[in-house]
Amino acid sequence: MNSAPCSQTVDALAQVQQQIIGCRQCPRLIAWREHVAQEKPRRYQDWSYWSKPVPGFGDPGARLLIVGLAPAAHGGNRTGRVFTGDRSGDWLYRALHKFGFANQPTSTHRDDGLGLTNCYITAAARCAPPDNKPSPEELKNCRPFLLRELELLSHLRVTLGLGRIAFDAALMAFQQLGWGSFPRRPKFAHGAEYKLTERPTLMASFHPSQQNTFTGRLTEPMLDAVFSRIRELLRQ
Repeated sequence: MNSAPCSQTVDALAQVQQQIIGCRQCPRLIAWREHVAQEKPRRYQDWSYWSKPVPGFGDPGARLLIVGLAPAAHGGNRTGRVFTGDRSGDWLYRALHKFGFANQPTSTHRDDGLGLTNCYITAAARCAPPDNKPSPEELKNCRPFLLRELELLSHLRVTLGLGRIAFDAALMAFQQLGWGSFPRRPKFAHGAEYKLTERPTLMASFHPSQQNTFTGRLTEPMLDAVFSRIRELLRQ
């Protein structure tokens, strides 16, 4: 079951979302996301691209936070919602639906009726980067948004980093917030799990990118196993 957030939390998260949308800190990312919106492929010629930073999305009372890398150029940068309109999102939302975190297994556009329960999704970088590679400075510029989301999502029990960059972004945010220390620095590995006393468990998964799913590095049973473990943790 999820805990109902107070109205102040809902309002504060909405404020963070608006701050993200209005951010213009990274000139390289601004230029790229706007270029992509103009030079769009034929299959998306009829789309008016979002072409702005993409905010987090989900349940303000969430006990699970998922951190992705960044919006895809023709996914979130087109649709305006994280993991929406691309193959990575197909994999993620199918798994979230299977394990009861989403009301439907697909995510195609901002007004498709998708709703999340007990889950909030965000990203290490909020703008689509060239070659899916945000720079260290760009990730640093985005970190205050993740820090604020972690502070506001007060019911969190598990934070899942999808891919090494997202995992490291979550870990750095934990450390910056002073959320305990680890005997050894947590290392990224699919299915890795690190427990902090009275703080969210930090978990890792390979990112459901085409590079991973097409090559078999990440399979559906592997992703399901991660969410099965998350469900176990949330029942404890």
